[in-house]
Amino acid sequence: MKPILIVDDDPIFSEVLTKALTKRDFEVRSATNVEHAKQLLKEFQPDYAVVDLRMPGPSGLELIPSLCELNKEIKIVILTGYASISTAVEAVKLGATHYLTKPADADEIVAAFERSSGESQTEIPPTPISLDRLEWEHIQKVLADCNGNISEAARSLGLHRRTLQRKLQKRPVRSL
Repeated sequence: MKPILIVDDDPIFSEVLTKALTKRDFEVRSATNVEHAKQLLKEFQPDYAVVDLRMPGPSGLELIPSLCELNKEIKIVILTGYASISTAVEAVKLGATHYLTKPADADEIVAAFERSSGESQTEIPPTPISLDRLEWEHIQKVLADCNGNISEAARSLGLHRRTLQRKLQKRPVRSL
């Protein structure tokens, strides 16, 4: 059995993923947030981790250094419904193996663990990123720079806090 930690605040998603990974010979432990995960790490050393980016409290990015410190060879997949270039870059810089957007199934996650390098044949989009997508990316970058503090990010962007919150509640704009 391969030890894996799932950190996601969605109990239904966690339960479904736990069952699917258990069928694939993983020994699964799950946590609902970063603090809960850090408590589990005191008694459980995973070789794999699936971490949600956006949860109540600290973001999943804050857990990556703790996981890497515990196990230098750990493979970490960051999952998010709020994908952005800035958070993907930060996740990889911190030590994540891969970054997937939700919804992702167990097969995609296991395949991401098995990938050890990038794909040079990845298709490059023929059109530039839309203005709406660029705005979303910029907001995510500023929010990451402000450690998830919405009030501080709103001040940095010159927006009212409620305006920024409304923008963040919308689904990310597709890049194509």
